[in-house]
Amino acid sequence: MTGAPVLITRGLAKTFGGVHAVTDFDLDVHDGDILALLGPSGCGKTTALRLIAGLERPEAGTVQIRGRRVAGDGDWTPPERRRVGLVFQDWALFPHLDVRANVAFGLDRPSPDRIDELLDLVHLDGLADRMPHELSGGQQQRVAVARALAPEPDLLLLDEPFSNLDAQLRAEVRAEVREVLRATGTTAVLVTHDQEEALSVADRVAVMLSGSVRQTGTPFEVYAAPADGRVARLLGDANLLPATASGGTVAFAFGGVDAALPDGPCEVLVRPESLRAVHDDAGDARVVHVEFYGHDQLVRCDIAGGVAVDVRLIGPHPELTPGACVRLELAGPAIALPLHA
Repeated sequence: MTGAPVLITRGLAKTFGGVHAVTDFDLDVHDGDILALLGPSGCGKTTALRLIAGLERPEAGTVQIRGRRVAGDGDWTPPERRRVGLVFQDWALFPHLDVRANVAFGLDRPSPDRIDELLDLVHLDGLADRMPHELSGGQQQRVAVARALAPEPDLLLLDEPFSNLDAQLRAEVRAEVREVLRATGTTAVLVTHDQEEALSVADRVAVMLSGSVRQTGTPFEVYAAPADGRVARLLGDANLLPATASGGTVAFAFGGVDAALPDGPCEVLVRPESLRAVHDDAGDARVVHVEFYGHDQLVRCDIAGGVAVDVRLIGPHPELTPGACVRLELAGPAIALPLHA
């Protein structure tokens, strides 16, 4: 976060039919950053994006873009004057316009050289005369990104832009889009419910729950030190084990960790990759389920007290079948967390 702030929101609020879609929404995005707004369905992510874009009016709070207040405190700038680019979930290409015309749409004086530069940047050179229906899903997505970048916006907003692509193509296209944003120095906010997408694409991740931002940090920070169990689960597989804090130490199934938590019940986060399972007939844990993915496998085990834990192991382990006894060992960090409401 070394660049100047491009987007600042403070206290944004929006209700629909008495339901608080967004409440006390604060967000900072700096120059050149790609920020992922991550949260479950229905948490208010898209509404927040629409408030930033000017497609919805906030009932409270302010939005600033490049130091200009565009919403709040009596100010209102319409979407077309906010210098914000939009990429929607369905891409919203014009079916009657070819690729070149789609990219040029909305430009007062489209430059052929500028359009050719953008098409080359998104790997669509040679396809300028194609119609949208003649393109693959990934190519249509690239057209949508090029069109949004054509006016050189101060801020690019992407709303679940890869959700309509199959898994393999989704990974390829999001890597390409990240490269394009990097190459152009574009500041972007990516709305997603996919933790893998958020962690792999973004410089910073803002985790949204119940209408407001719960935690913001680098992908490593939010994954390694989530604010609570809800955030931990949004960011990947998580074993949340019952624990008790006393005198600065938290006791749980695999020992104890130091933590400055109030005395009493809490929980400890242990990611599946932080556990090791060793086949041992004398082990006190039992395998109940195995999911094999080729490069790794997820092994679910029952431990004392009827608690289930997941263990992620690299490569095949054919000896770990349902019913096998195992010895579980802590092989990575364990993080004490307060109980969430």
